[in-house]
Amino acid sequence: MRKPPTVDELYRLRHSTAHVMAQAVKHLFPETKIAIGPPTEDGFYYDFDRDTPFTPEDLAAIEEEMKKSIAADDPFVCREIGREEAIRFFEERNEPYKVELIHDIPEGEPITLYQNGDFIDLCRGPHVARTGEIKAFKLLHVAGAYWRGDERNKMLQRIYGTAFFSQAELEEHLHRLEEARRRDHRRLGRELGIFLIAPEVGAGLPIWLPKGAIVRETLVEFMREEQRRRGYLPVITPHLAKVDLYKLSGHWYTYRDKMFPAMQADHEEFVLKPMNCPFHIQVYRSELRSYRDLPIRLAEFGTVYRYEQSGELGGLTRVRGFTQDDAHLFCRPDQLLDEFRGVVDLVILVLRRLGLPFRARVGVRDTDSEKYVGTPEQWEQAQQAILAAVQSLAMPHFVAEGEAAFYGPKLDFLVEDALGREWQLGTIQVDYVLPERFDLTYMGDDGQQHRPVMIHRAPFGSLERFIGILIEHYAGAFPLWLAPVQVRLIPIADRHVDYCRAVCIRLQEAGLRAEVDERNEKIGYKIRQAQLEKIPYMLVVGDREVESGQVAVRSREAGDRGAVPVEAFLDQVRAEVWGGTPCH
Repeated sequence: MRKPPTVDELYRLRHSTAHVMAQAVKHLFPETKIAIGPPTEDGFYYDFDRDTPFTPEDLAAIEEEMKKSIAADDPFVCREIGREEAIRFFEERNEPYKVELIHDIPEGEPITLYQNGDFIDLCRGPHVARTGEIKAFKLLHVAGAYWRGDERNKMLQRIYGTAFFSQAELEEHLHRLEEARRRDHRRLGRELGIFLIAPEVGAGLPIWLPKGAIVRETLVEFMREEQRRRGYLPVITPHLAKVDLYKLSGHWYTYRDKMFPAMQADHEEFVLKPMNCPFHIQVYRSELRSYRDLPIRLAEFGTVYRYEQSGELGGLTRVRGFTQDDAHLFCRPDQLLDEFRGVVDLVILVLRRLGLPFRARVGVRDTDSEKYVGTPEQWEQAQQAILAAVQSLAMPHFVAEGEAAFYGPKLDFLVEDALGREWQLGTIQVDYVLPERFDLTYMGDDGQQHRPVMIHRAPFGSLERFIGILIEHYAGAFPLWLAPVQVRLIPIADRHVDYCRAVCIRLQEAGLRAEVDERNEKIGYKIRQAQLEKIPYMLVVGDREVESGQVAVRSREAGDRGAVPVEAFLDQVRAEVWGGTPCH
């Protein structure tokens, strides 16, 4: 049995397959100009400049042509070439993108060409030895991509594909891709009435539809209640501020390319806020603080705006306007460990409530780098506080050197979804820099002014991205406590509607999100529709249920559960909402 391939082996295989694909494209469509073709985490792509769009039939033809090259078992041959010769070579072949790339190669760096069969490409390698080593591949789809990712450049056609060392591995991967398409939050978000992106509003600016707003507000209230219990104080801050605020914080100089352009008003410059921390600092600064006042925990569901490139936007997971469950804690140095541990405990509670497996990444500084600010003593204290917190809570974690923010170490939560994909969600950061920049102080018990430590914290990260990931994790079938509609009552005939309405009111009074399907449709259609909408419980009501004061329970997962008294169903569902088992 072959050992699992290493990342390096897969890189070589997929890089080589990209070259074979480009060769096939040039055979079939000689007028096509080639750009770049790197391997990716789970496949490869190649960008092409061609006036006519590639069709699914074209992809099938390219695959067949690739099989011929693979059957030829041509070697991948590398040769080094001089700069001027390389430029002439690709100019003669009318490959302007390759010429541009050559001009960008630093002087003194070797320029290499790789050849397989009659195809020669500018490439640094590495590759497998021969094309015959490519055993299993598939071209997946075509997308648009700006040359070098710059929307000012020409739009090219990007063909995506993947390759594995065996057909079984390929088929397993294709199955995962199909499952990912089935769970795609952009499709499910539209079908389930969660959100929409309106062209008239703008790319990357999602609008929450009623059901999506319910999911969002349920998460917000859950977090608010936990924060109240833990001593957080709510604040609300504006959506824009003077540019001067972000100059003082330093973000104007280090983050400006992610901000929307400044706007003029009353002879001053304003900018949409890209983060909430400078506002929360103003709250801290608004009063004189004593050591007895600390820690101070300020929390806000604050909407921020960041200018993401249009080609990088996608559904809820990459947007331009989003809301963070943001909080900033101001504490004494001797309180740092306890405060950090408390934040970690909150994030763990959130992820476990949602059934999301996770591990943590402790981002520490690279001691050889000069990009970090603060004293070595501050860094050591902060890093030790983070490590002590995760160790005391027995969290699975690993240390990543160089992953710290420039102003302090951080803890990132990496969540695994139902498809085994890993997402970075919540993050906790320790900050000594902003308290220094804004001259934050508190009066110590020694009568002297001292500098507080600041903790940045967002368990959800952003509500938009978090909910997008949840939609895909659950395939749209939210757990009962989070489902926008928890119970739908389905009367069999018009004479059962009044009873359904009365039961619905009783469920709503108990705090459940319930509704009655009063449409003049057949019972089978109504049940199928509720299943498609992924409603956790359907209560079917006919003559027997009205006479006995019961409801016939259907579960989204388990189907028909039989008839039970209304109060018994209510007790069972309330227990499930608060962590019990599904009703039977």
